[in-house]
Amino acid sequence: MKLLKYNFKEQTNAAPLAVFRLFFGFMMFASIVRFWANGWIEKLYLVPKFHFSYYGLSFIKPIGNYTYLLFVICGLSALFVAFGYKYRMAIITFFLSFGYIEFMDKTTYLNHYYFISVISFVLIFLPASAVFSVDNLRTKKKYLNIPKWTIDIIKVLLGVVYFYAGLAKLNSDWLFRAMPLKIWLPSKYDLPLIGNTLMQQDWFHFAMAWSGMLYDLSIPFLLLYKRTRVFAFVIVVFFHVFTRILFPIGMFPFIMIVSTLIFFEAGFHEKIIGFIKKLVFNLSPRAQSRGLVLKQNYQFSKTKIKFVLPILITFLVIQLLLPFRSLLYPGELFWTEEGYRFSWRVMLMEKAGITNFRIVNTKTGSFFMVDNKDFLTPFQEKQMSYQPDFILEYAHYLGNHFKSQGHKNIAIFADSYVALNGRLSTRYINPKVDLYQQKENFKHKDWIVPFSSKIKIKGI
Repeated sequence: MKLLKYNFKEQTNAAPLAVFRLFFGFMMFASIVRFWANGWIEKLYLVPKFHFSYYGLSFIKPIGNYTYLLFVICGLSALFVAFGYKYRMAIITFFLSFGYIEFMDKTTYLNHYYFISVISFVLIFLPASAVFSVDNLRTKKKYLNIPKWTIDIIKVLLGVVYFYAGLAKLNSDWLFRAMPLKIWLPSKYDLPLIGNTLMQQDWFHFAMAWSGMLYDLSIPFLLLYKRTRVFAFVIVVFFHVFTRILFPIGMFPFIMIVSTLIFFEAGFHEKIIGFIKKLVFNLSPRAQSRGLVLKQNYQFSKTKIKFVLPILITFLVIQLLLPFRSLLYPGELFWTEEGYRFSWRVMLMEKAGITNFRIVNTKTGSFFMVDNKDFLTPFQEKQMSYQPDFILEYAHYLGNHFKSQGHKNIAIFADSYVALNGRLSTRYINPKVDLYQQKENFKHKDWIVPFSSKIKIKGI
């Protein structure tokens, strides 16, 4: 009932959203620079002969050497977002360019890329440059307050990421087998002090599993509650720094740390802004504001609010429901991965597979095997070997390729074995199904061999 009575006209200090915009922009710029500096543009987008597409988005592909230009546009727009310079155009450009990069090849799918896309889409509609922005200097005005919902929606989206990640950990593999942590943590034997001690202990693997679950489920509420907020933020910093040390998860920990600052009171953010102004410009906030007209409240026009609110509420509902779409599919989610992506299931699986393909002439019965290395990079082959939609898309690519070379009456069969979370490797794809005749869609893929391990997975 309280949600239904939410006051969309209530105003609050604009500083938290301005600080969020600033840090978000700089973190995105740093991410783009890091991606480029590591040579991943060439390695992931230019070297591969073939790219795995999201269903319905096969037209989004790397654009040769112009892919570098795409990253330049994305990085510059992130900087413009940070500075609040032509903010609306900058965040739209960032969202579109980053989205294009994200959808160029699903081999590189990561939850935090999806999180960035979600946040940048919402930021398009928010007055994040109302204060502490270059736009204030251009327009000679700034706003003290903005609608409270424009900050609350960021908090809700952050809460969804954590809480849903916690729900996803409520399964028997994570809680009662400490999988896949029991596989990953012992390999960190080279860590100082804890590598050959804690990382090798069963009890520590279970402690990490249960504390991770409790952390994800509780942290949004601890951040919301004023009395526990500082304690919660200390835990956020410790958790994300520790996981960054343990796992190669890039910028994600730092993005989450700075994002959770938005839960703090406006006074805290005003101090950050004041500190930056003094540090960078060596001027007092009052001097920086000289010449600007201070407006009390930022108000959406009646026409604009009728357009913006329905879009964002619909988007929010989609975000709440989309992670549960896996319930519409039969079979074990970790095995079939139908509805797995875009659901905040973070680091729950250790999957390894081997998948080879037979190209058969259905008239003569003759066949030959495909060497995946002729078409895929090692990283692509690894991802393809245990994900059904990758296997199907690759099978069609092979079929079209050999058809263009003059082969006729083509049928394609997969010889595929996959191991999940420490279980024995078992057959994954029905070897009698001609994958070239199967079409990609949102229906259940009945050519996946059902999960048959005696060690069942119970839970969400």
